[in-house]
Amino acid sequence: MTLDPATFRAVLGRLASGVSVITLAGNDGRDHGITVTALCSLSIDPPLLLACVDRAATVYPHLAAASHFAVNLLSYEQEALSRRFAETREDRFDGVAFERGGSGIALLDHALAHIECSMWAHHDGGDHTVFVGHVTHAAARDGQPLVYYLGRYRDLRP
Repeated sequence: MTLDPATFRAVLGRLASGVSVITLAGNDGRDHGITVTALCSLSIDPPLLLACVDRAATVYPHLAAASHFAVNLLSYEQEALSRRFAETREDRFDGVAFERGGSGIALLDHALAHIECSMWAHHDGGDHTVFVGHVTHAAARDGQPLVYYLGRYRDLRP
């Protein structure tokens, strides 16, 4: 039995996902980033997380070669930032406020949390690659998350 892609997307669209931006420094000396919703914790000891990225993404070759990356968990006020990093464009960081983390990776201002990782492993996952990060530093602030559900951005404010 083969499941058609439209049905698969429709079913998984009912899984509410937090929205994050993965940032990294490429071998070209530039900052790179991509919006992701396929992100979750993997292990507490050692602290590991996984993120799934489409191999067709423009940032993919930089991420596949990276030794470190960061995950920026977006707040509900950052929908425009999520859209920006989801687009195929060279100037994703133009005018975007950020600070550098301990590994030199861009950490986006006003994110709900920053998670800095060293690359632990990556595995084939169909048209995506599953990247496993070893968490080396994490920090959070209070606020409401940006959520993606049924093809739209949502927030959890009452």
